[in-house]
Amino acid sequence: MTVLRPVRAGNAFEETVERLLQVIKLGVVAPGEKLPPERELAVRLGISRVTLREAIRALQDAGYLDVRRGRYGGAFVTYTPPAPGTGVLRQVVTDMGAADLNDALTFRMAVECGAAQVLAATPLTAQQRALLRGRLMDLEEARVEDYRRLDTAFHLSIAELTGSALLAAACADARLRVSDLLNAIPMLQVNLDHAASQHQAIVAAILAGDPEAARRAVAEHLEGTAALLRAFLG
Repeated sequence: MTVLRPVRAGNAFEETVERLLQVIKLGVVAPGEKLPPERELAVRLGISRVTLREAIRALQDAGYLDVRRGRYGGAFVTYTPPAPGTGVLRQVVTDMGAADLNDALTFRMAVECGAAQVLAATPLTAQQRALLRGRLMDLEEARVEDYRRLDTAFHLSIAELTGSALLAAACADARLRVSDLLNAIPMLQVNLDHAASQHQAIVAAILAGDPEAARRAVAEHLEGTAALLRAFLG
């Protein structure tokens, strides 16, 4: 939940909406699940509960949340990504524009390769190693409808495990910029199998403490995603 970092006082409402949208669109909180309690959210974001409620109300009005009252109430995520398909993918690319698309892919390449390289050079505890393996296992066992959400969790965990809040935030931002794009790519088993082997290579390099191999593995994986994108758009 690194995305739930303190916001700046001058833009508290706008940044709170942005942070909560990251949590929702990245699948940090899955569709149908509820956000953390108001008190916890307010503390993590460093804002008043009044500001938090205003942001939640705005996201409810926009159709991202359903707020329920009572003992079992809370703010429940109602947003679900559009179904994958080449038509949706073309529309997302058109909406982004070629320049923004290339910029987003470059940004993601830089920060995710860097995160893997840093983590591979970091001594990891048994708990950290188990968490990374667990994220990989969750992804490998994911249902198709849960794949992108768990893929996001896997990639973000690499940055979070470095212990750098700034790096984790940058990776979350980079992922958010391409989330609609990734969600729109059709899910083909042969591509999922290829991605699985690449994810395994990333984890193996990190756990082996090989920064250069980790960087190469992430770069190969992200280049593969870009190639897949070009293939569907060609």
